[in-house]
Amino acid sequence: MEKIFWLGMAILGSSAVLLTGCAATGVKTDYLFDPALYAEAIDQTSDRFPEIDPLYLSDEIKHWLEDRVGADPRSDKYLATVLQELLFDENRLNIRYSDEQTYTAVEVFHAGKGNCLSVMNLYVALARHVGLDASFQTIKEVPAWDRRNDLLVLSQHINATGRIGPREYYVADFTPQIALQRNTNDVISDQAARALYFKNLGVEALIAGDDELGLAYIKNALFIDPENSEAWNNLGAAYTRLGDSVMAEFSFHYALETDRSNVNAMNNLTNFYRRRGDEERASRFEIAADRFNQRNPYFHFDRGMDAYIAGSYETARKYFQRAIKLHRYDVDFHLALAGAHQHLGEPGLAGEARETAELLLAPSADSDLVRANKLRFFERSYNRIDRESILRPSSPGTVVSPVNGVYWVFPLWF
Repeated sequence: MEKIFWLGMAILGSSAVLLTGCAATGVKTDYLFDPALYAEAIDQTSDRFPEIDPLYLSDEIKHWLEDRVGADPRSDKYLATVLQELLFDENRLNIRYSDEQTYTAVEVFHAGKGNCLSVMNLYVALARHVGLDASFQTIKEVPAWDRRNDLLVLSQHINATGRIGPREYYVADFTPQIALQRNTNDVISDQAARALYFKNLGVEALIAGDDELGLAYIKNALFIDPENSEAWNNLGAAYTRLGDSVMAEFSFHYALETDRSNVNAMNNLTNFYRRRGDEERASRFEIAADRFNQRNPYFHFDRGMDAYIAGSYETARKYFQRAIKLHRYDVDFHLALAGAHQHLGEPGLAGEARETAELLLAPSADSDLVRANKLRFFERSYNRIDRESILRPSSPGTVVSPVNGVYWVFPLWF
């Protein structure tokens, strides 16, 4: 049987929405914590890579920024906008999306490309250099999967935010439609972002076949942030590939102990016990994962998108309807359903779904431009059937639009 490991990375444009609490799965692990195995997993007393600073800026970059921002006092709203222009304008750095590897701020600046975490390293570093408040925030969004050899990679999204007034904030992002996803984000510390950086390096090393280096990077991520459930899950994948079944089993279980809704750990435990011939335990975790997925609207949406891309519009419509039944307030679900209806020759139903999406957008955006941007984005995205289009940077220009006291900063797409 082919070995498949489920990994989590913070590199692309989406993330799985994970429910919290034991009730999310109800799985009984029957696994006892072993402090000796924990000590073997986190076996360092200091950061193994202190020479790597993802937020470091060279004097060259600082001078480049200062020359373009100017020495005169500037408002925070102006700084938030001009920084986004400097990064994405085709006449400036023109940074493009790339998932080849995770970069530091300096590396992104010189490469002119990077994934979301890499580019946010540069944005946060530049913002802080000019005195703008800036923090990383993770975004709960639609799951995105990619298969690379024997690895299934779950992509997660991250952007930047900061205060620009007493009750006003900005969001800097590759993707304007994700900036509109409110109440689905968590500001994280620089320490947690550093852990994500090394978790990414670890997954990239595993993909490249360097399991020892991958193990070292993931361990460093866990030393920095020992509560990172996906890092524990990835550690289990690294140990499995290295043939250490004891540590692999412990790591997968500890990932689940840290986050009882970690469906990736459930899938890996299913595969782990099935390879060992322990069908009772394998089935237990398989059922738990399926129970979680069936209650997760984004699981159904993702399956619907797979069917949509394959041209199975009837199947896609059923999945989108299930997603809406579980979570009726996600605009993306209704827009996807509209696309399925349109392809099935049901223009009336497509119009109704689109009207629902517009109604959901209306109270969340005071700016007609913001609403139009999202609707037009999805219209183009679904017509092209290109799920990765959301990962691509913008046309020149930015907009700062007030949304209920929050300023979303995003590139103009159209």
